[in-house]
Amino acid sequence: MSDFSLALITAIGLVFVIEGVIYSLFPNAMKRMMTIALSLPTSRLRSMGLVMALFGFVIVWLVR
Repeated sequence: MSDFSLALITAIGLVFVIEGVIYSLFPNAMKRMMTIALSLPTSRLRSMGLVMALFGFVIVWLVR
């Protein structure tokens, strides 16, 4: 398996671990966040997603 594949699978696994921990520790807060997200306009969600993706890219770029 190539280094890229291993890193990608590891990253996806870590996302699942972090999401699972957050949902199990703070289920009511996650429900409130989902309600808020449903009330936001699509353009706002899209721009927030883009900012978070760029933020993640910068973190990975700085670490690597």
